Amino acid sequence: MNRPEFYRFHQGEKTLPFAGQEYESRLSLLRADMREAGVEACVFTSMQNVAYYSGFLYCAFGRPYGLVVTLTDAVTLSAGIDAAQPWRRSHCDAITYTDWQRENYWRAVRSVTGTGQVIGIEGDHLTLTQKAGLDTYLAPKSIIDMAPATMRRRMHKSPAEIALIRAGAQVADVGGYAVKEAVRAGTREIDVAMAGRDAMELEIAKRFPDAEYRDTWVWFQSGINTDGAHNPVTARALQAGDILSLNTFPMISGYYTALERTMFVEMVDPASLAIWEANVAAHEYGISLLKPGARCSEVTEQINQFFEARGLLKYRSFGYGHSFGVLSHYYGREAGLELREDIDTVLEPGMVISMEPMLTIPEGTDGAGGYREHDILIINDEGAENITGYPYGPSFNVIA
Repeated sequence: MNRPEFYRFHQGEKTLPFAGQEYESRLSLLRADMREAGVEACVFTSMQNVAYYSGFLYCAFGRPYGLVVTLTDAVTLSAGIDAAQPWRRSHCDAITYTDWQRENYWRAVRSVTGTGQVIGIEGDHLTLTQKAGLDTYLAPKSIIDMAPATMRRRMHKSPAEIALIRAGAQVADVGGYAVKEAVRAGTREIDVAMAGRDAMELEIAKRFPDAEYRDTWVWFQSGINTDGAHNPVTARALQAGDILSLNTFPMISGYYTALERTMFVEMVDPASLAIWEANVAAHEYGISLLKPGARCSEVTEQINQFFEARGLLKYRSFGYGHSFGVLSHYYGREAGLELREDIDTVLEPGMVISMEPMLTIPEGTDGAGGYREHDILIINDEGAENITGYPYGPSFNVIA
């Protein structure tokens, strides 16, 4: 039997998160960067860049996926197990590779790039194994890392992206209110988390009836489990006086948003209240610093000084905020836009960034636990617009 190495399987109607012009604009800017760098074809392998430039958010399940962009064409590469779904969710052309023999993926890539070209890659994603396949099948003239250039482009949001992020923040608020309603002594973390997740998924389906629904989640932590921002949900039962950490994360077409709040069950002791109020004050101070022209490292230093003056800086565990867009807990990051000491990026209109100070007080210390507030802000010409609506602080989040 003569089996093909790859083929095109196109059926159904294309359904995308954004209008075609949005993707054409992104590809136009990418091609300008390619010309400047002397790149003839980009081979993107990360979920974030494949989704950003094509609309298709792949599910790898151990198989290679990609997007090839030349100065004239754009084509997604996907496995046969997905049938025509990648084409329906791609703005561009789509090729399916078969698994009748190894390396058909690279044969499919080669059908678009040709050989002996200057190839752009993502140096922070291409594995050593895949690099060997690229070298063997594409025989590139040279390789240029395009990951930094694409990250810089993704840091600046279009009006369409901002509209989607704004909707995501509102969905996160819906999850927050559902979590609050589910909190009571004796309830398990997992039960509270499911209430928030279910509310957000229903809200996303109502707002985006043509979307794919996946990956929305809640991290709801209590007691000692609040000490880390990314600690997973457990079956721990809530107790009166527990510190809680509410974290709702809706995912809409690969776009991540978040709401994070400190809460307490029924009561808050004086030592915990003092630390909580200090963190809320730092949160409000940090929000006031986010404006065009502010440098990430300088914002970070100012909040550091705020905490140092109160003897709390030693309890800070990570940076004070990060970018939003096509990113998630298992793929993607716009590391050039984070509120850390080693990031000198200057804030500009069209960027979207969080403010999320966190203090972790060790067990055995008065006020033990993790305290964190998190809002999402859109940088504009005048300053920043806070698009998070769920209230923060003790007056709303001591759950009786």
